[in-house]
Formats: sequence, C-alpha cells, structure tokens
Amino acid sequence: MCGIAGTVASRGPVDRGQIERICALQQHRGPDSRGVHLGDGVGLGIQRLRIIDLETGDQPIYNEDRSISVVLNGEIYNYRELRESLRRRGHMFKTESDTEVIVHLYEERGPELVESLAGMFAFALWDSKRRRLVLARDRVGKKPLHYFERNGTLSFASELRALMADREAPREIDPSSLDEFLAFGYISAPNTIWRGVRKLPPGHTMVWEGGRSHVERWWRLDYAAKLTGSPEELAEELRRRVADAVRRRMIADVPLGAFLSGGIDSSIVISEMAAQSAEPVKTFSIGFTHDRFNELPRARLIAERFATDHTEFTVEADAVDLLPKLARHYGEPYADSSAIPSFHLAELTRQQVTVALNGDGGDESFAGYPRHLANARSGWLDGVPRRARSGMDALGGLVLRPADRLGRAGHARRLLTGLAQDSPDRYASHVGIFSTDERAALLAPEVRAAVERGRAASVIRRPWDSATGHDRLDQVLQVDVETYLPGDLLTKVDIATMAYSLEARSPLLDHDVMEFAAALPARLKTHRLQKKWFLRQAYRGILPDQTLDAPKRGFGVPIGSWFRDDLRDWVRETLGGLDASLGELVRPGQVDRIVRSHQAEHSDHSAQIWALLCLQAWQRECGSPPSG
Repeated sequence: MCGIAGTVASRGPVDRGQIERICALQQHRGPDSRGVHLGDGVGLGIQRLRIIDLETGDQPIYNEDRSISVVLNGEIYNYRELRESLRRRGHMFKTESDTEVIVHLYEERGPELVESLAGMFAFALWDSKRRRLVLARDRVGKKPLHYFERNGTLSFASELRALMADREAPREIDPSSLDEFLAFGYISAPNTIWRGVRKLPPGHTMVWEGGRSHVERWWRLDYAAKLTGSPEELAEELRRRVADAVRRRMIADVPLGAFLSGGIDSSIVISEMAAQSAEPVKTFSIGFTHDRFNELPRARLIAERFATDHTEFTVEADAVDLLPKLARHYGEPYADSSAIPSFHLAELTRQQVTVALNGDGGDESFAGYPRHLANARSGWLDGVPRRARSGMDALGGLVLRPADRLGRAGHARRLLTGLAQDSPDRYASHVGIFSTDERAALLAPEVRAAVERGRAASVIRRPWDSATGHDRLDQVLQVDVETYLPGDLLTKVDIATMAYSLEARSPLLDHDVMEFAAALPARLKTHRLQKKWFLRQAYRGILPDQTLDAPKRGFGVPIGSWFRDDLRDWVRETLGGLDASLGELVRPGQVDRIVRSHQAEHSDHSAQIWALLCLQAWQRECGSPPSG
C-alpha cells in the first residue's frame, strides 16, 4: 500500500517541492520510503509501505530504457504469472516487485494492460516518448485516486486533503456534492466536495496526452449471463475460487493477520486462511459495551473453532474524540459512523501485523442486507398506478398523525412514503440519511438554490437504469456494487487502515469471486426470507451452524444511545454553536430541532446528527489548505 501523487503539464516545469509536500501529507500511507521522478513537464511521487520485495521494490519503477515510469498504490496479486509470461517475451526485470509488471505490460498492451491485472490498485504511468500519462483504478474501487485539471495541467493524489495542498487546486464547495453527502453520507465518484476536483471512478482509466484527458470505463459486472449446474456443483466452484483468492492475498514479506467480526464473511476468510497456514492465524476483533452491537462473543466462537491467535478491543463513547482525525483523513464530508471502530481496529491490528485480510464484499455479492430482500420483493408496487400509491401514502399520514404527536410514527411513515415511490427512490430511502424534503428544509436557502436538480437522485437512478441483470435482486445488488460499496464501504476501510500504515486485503472482492456471484441465478442468493442463502449453504459443515444461522448485525455503532446519554451535552454544545462557515450551509434552527427530537426520543436521528457532526468537523479541519 502506498500514497501516490503527481503533476503533468503541457507547458513549463513541475515544482518538485510541491510533489514532496503532497507526498508528506500522505506519509501515513507509506512511511517506509519516498520516491520522486522528475522529468520534462512531469513529476511523480510515492510514499511506499513495503509489503513485497522489501529490498529492491522501492518506486518509481522503470522499464529497461527508463522511458516509462510508474508509481503504484496497491497490490497486483497475479504478478508472478505475469512476470513469467513477460520474461518469455523478452522483457528484463530488475526487481522482484509486483509493480514492475505494469511497465512491461504497458509496452505490450498500452493502457489496456489493466485488463490483465488481478488486484487492488491505483497507478500512474508516464510514457515520456509519447508524453502520455495513464491513470487507472481497480475494478471495484479499493484504491482511491483524486485529480483536477487546469490550463493543460493535471494534478493527482491518493488522498483528497493532500491534493488540496496544490496551490492551484479549486477551493469552492460544490452545493450539489454537499446535497449528495446529506443524502447518502458520502460523495460518489466522480464528484468531490470541491467543485472542479474529481475522483477517478472505479474500473476506469484516464489517458492524458497533449494537455487533454479522456476517461474510459474498462470493467463492469455482468448479471445477465447465468451459470447452470446443481447447487452442489456451484458451491464447490465458489469454495475453489474463494480459496484461490485467499491464497493470493496471503503473499507478503511482512507479518499478516485478519479482521474477525464473527459474521459469515470474515469467518469464511478465516477458515480458508487457517486451512492454508502452518501457523495460527492472527485475528483481531472489536466490540462495544452495548450488547446489541457487541460481536465479540461471535468472533470468539470462530477464533476457537480455527485456533487463531486472537486479540480484542472494546470501544467506548469517548471514541468520538476521533472526529477531527476522521475529518482530516477522509478529506471531505463522510458520515459512516462505523469509521470509529474501523480506525480503532486498524490501530490495534497494526501493532502486530502489516497486512490484514477481511470479509468485505460478501453482502454486496451474495445479498446480505435487509434492503436486498425489501427492494427485491417490493418491485410489484411499480405496477400500481402512481396516483393509487400516493393515495396510500396520504391516507397513512392521516392515520399516523396522532402517533406523530407521541413521536412514534417515524418508521411507519417512512414505510408508507416508500410505497408511493418508484423502485430507485425506494432503494434510496433504505440507504439514505436525509430525504429530499429533509435536505430542502436543512440547507440554507442560497445553497439549496444552487443544488443541481436531480443529481443526488441520479447516484442511484443511473446505475439502476443501466443494470444488466433481469431479476430485481440482481438489479439491487449491481446498484450496491456501483454506489455503496466503493463510495462508502471501501472508502471507509482504505482510509481507516492507511491512517495506521496497515494494508487491508479483501478476498471476497476478488473479481473472479464477484463475477461468479453475479452469474449465480438470483433464486439461489436468497431463499424465502433468508439472506445469503447460497453462501450459507456452501459453507455448511465448515463454519459452525451458530455462525451461519445467526442474524446479521453489521458493524454498527451505538451512537443513538450515546447521543442521548453519554454524549448528550456534548452534542448540544457542538451543534448548538455552529461554526460561522457551517451556519452559511445549513439552517441552525433545523439542526437544533433534529437534536432535540432525537434526545426527546421522538425519532432516531442518530445518523443525521452524526452527519452534521462530521460536516462541521470537516469544515474545521479541511476548510483551509493543509500545510505540508
């Protein structure tokens, strides 16, 4: 894992000092070495975390005549096979690193080299003969890459806050991105909170040449073509692919372990690691004093089953002291509260290992969230005339009005509102924080007027309308893979682990596993009201029934009770005294109403309050250019 940065210019030299400053702000991503390549109109920089080839693998890496240079953030898991193939074609290698295969593959295939790579990556490759820059991001978006262009010059960096140290970076907040953050808790690619600063989307390449850039998609899951075979045959194939994915991710020249939540996905990864390791697997878990959120007992069951070397940590309410650090590292408003335990778990794990495998991706591929069932089974509502659905919503409002006064109608009202919506909006209501009406009431009038109409809704509608699957469940899963997975989950894990120089690897996000899951018939993914049915059956007898049959808890945080009890006064003081700059974005009176309603137990507004706390922390920590 690393942090990369760079600038290419069609005219004039590149400032080495600026490349160094941006690298310094990403030193936590790679504290082991810094490398800089400076040429005519180009500068590439990297902070390296040494994982493979500790002795000769420092970057930038070059081809034989040094006309091509590359900096890589991530890992190429099939690099050994690629090396042998390239050697047979006459290419000479000077290192044992995975990075070096990229420059030689480029000599063979040009920008299409990405199609040969299996791994997680964001890289920048400079071809000095063609004066061409190639930026690329892995299939699902494990590794981040931010950039902006101006006057024939392009600058990029792994982390947004580091990129904003570039003196030319635009510094105007994008009201539509702010609206999108309030809707979902994150800002989806290609947008960022800053107007004119972009994220390269997952599965895309950018080619910059002659002062102009072109972005192109190179990978997308296909849910249309379906596998045949008995469930037993398909389960055997899945286990083979997962075992291969785990084996690839256990290649490292540094200590390695795994996150263990006690859920199905991380338990599958642990079972495969234990089967392939001669030594006990080092596992790490985190829990809470609130029983409803505490998964430590489940994790212990798996640790005992597979005889792991197990370490635990418990998070208390004072974990919100992390808020300023979270804001600095994410670089833009980001409101998934499970970032708190993710940061603590990464810090705990890094004390013993440098690489940690995890179970990310199982829910999105195999239908593990309640919203997957809810949306798949509510598609029939689209056949009901909109007027009739709206009538049900209006009637429900009348019925619930007395309950509203008692503060007990929130969930029922959301359900009835969902009946009146089309499927994409119904899905958005399951994953959203502030509804369209709530955002309209919260945003300051000037900001609200500048929001691009329909942009937040398009985050869901665009992938929904272009989904390749014919079954409603596949359609919902594809939307998850293209929105929530890269925008929320993978962003959370990358930033949390890299904050402590820890590399996270996700076997269930291997593209062979994901492509297999997409090709599974939808009827196998869920059965009646059971989520992840096929995955459970595939590992029946390998994992304990107690693990396979337990209800999903997720990586939740008890912020709802914290904000009413331990942190009651802190929340009021913090959001009651909004910074002047934040007060220009949202209405203080509406913020106060949200806090009071939550603390009076009228409704659960914990996610909304956390989003507002994150927004204010971001304003304080990132509202001015960082110093390097």
